[in-house]
Amino acid sequence: MDIIFVLEALVVLGAIVMGTRASGIGVGVWGGVGTFVLVFVFGEAPGEPPVDAILIILAVVTAAALMQASGGIDWMVAMAARVIERRPRQVTVIAPLTAFAFCAGAGTGNIIYPLLPVIYDVSYRNRIRPSRPLTVTVVQSGIALAASPVSAAMAAMLTLTDVAPYNLGLGTILVITIPACVIGIVVTAIVTNHLWRDFDDDPEIQRRIATGELPQPGAASDGARASAHLTYTARGRNAALVFLAGVMAIVTFGIFPDLRPSSTVDGVATPVSMTVTIVLIMLVVAALIIIVGRPTMSDVPTQSVFSAGMVSAIALFGIAWLTATFITAHQDYIISTVGEWVTDWTFLFAVAVFLVAAMTTSQSTATRAIVPIGLAAGMPPGIITGMWAGALGGVYTLPANGPQIAAANFDQTGSTKLGTKLLDHSFFVPMLVMVVTTVAAGAAIGALV
Repeated sequence: MDIIFVLEALVVLGAIVMGTRASGIGVGVWGGVGTFVLVFVFGEAPGEPPVDAILIILAVVTAAALMQASGGIDWMVAMAARVIERRPRQVTVIAPLTAFAFCAGAGTGNIIYPLLPVIYDVSYRNRIRPSRPLTVTVVQSGIALAASPVSAAMAAMLTLTDVAPYNLGLGTILVITIPACVIGIVVTAIVTNHLWRDFDDDPEIQRRIATGELPQPGAASDGARASAHLTYTARGRNAALVFLAGVMAIVTFGIFPDLRPSSTVDGVATPVSMTVTIVLIMLVVAALIIIVGRPTMSDVPTQSVFSAGMVSAIALFGIAWLTATFITAHQDYIISTVGEWVTDWTFLFAVAVFLVAAMTTSQSTATRAIVPIGLAAGMPPGIITGMWAGALGGVYTLPANGPQIAAANFDQTGSTKLGTKLLDHSFFVPMLVMVVTTVAAGAAIGALV
């Protein structure tokens, strides 16, 4: 093995580890440090920075933040709550599937926060152990962004696969990821329904009810009851509908590229790229939201979607530039060595994505760090896409993410636990089931596609 390759690989891994310890934008900063070392110390040519992916993220985040400031997220959550409450006995399946649809449509997992008290209330009133629907709903948001046309992870993926020689566009990616994710969620919900003790058999839950710490099932607490009747404004509804219409337009142009405008170069008509299409559609959507939603513009930068999107863009920038520099410098070596490994043990690709997602808690960072290596190694892009979708669930390996902490706090029965030994939390087994199932289903679908 080439000593320079090993040393530079250690630089890449070191930058990822240091970025993980810093968290947030620190991931991007340390990615930049790693790129500096590769260029100034090892003399490698700098790779291509992920300009297209960042343009998509900026445009989508702008539109999404305007929608949130208009009250659009409130409308989405209210609609999701209505769906969940219609089938209370099936909450462990209905809640995560409903949350999945809205996470994919909005391009963010933040939408599940206001849903958590609703899910807790519905499950408690129907004597269903709250940890079951809560854990599945949380961990599905780890893979949902692989099925979203407007997520940062999808932006990173598209800029890697929607180019020659792979030519795997948005429509094909969604054909693979959406059914794989749905299969993963349903199987995980079924398995989770058999985890832990039932509501009526759990001594801790029954003790809290007997001592008056919890109300009798069927009589929800005032706080939970209030959260189950979420309100929204007409402006919020209109803003959300405009945003979702933009998402549908992006999907349509992705599936039917002939609908996109074409430019003729050297006598060959070429459709406008999906990067340009997504950016322009989202900017038009943003303008329409300003008109129909009338958000207070000073509130937009303070929205959770905006701050999360900016962090993703910075993290993606540094890590993607680092991996692009490393892969460009050693592409032949990667093809001849790593290519043989993933050909003999394809699952290693999924393991790599899973581990980086676990370390960085960022789906977009894991995408740009590992997917280029799989592509350079010669793996079929369809299989890469399917395995990528499931492996992104690794972001919930450790109990350190906001949704996990929020779910544990909302569960007044104490059945949803963060644990004390890193991997003994309530989300770990559902996460593993969802990752394995989605990876298997995604690889099978990707091979067919």
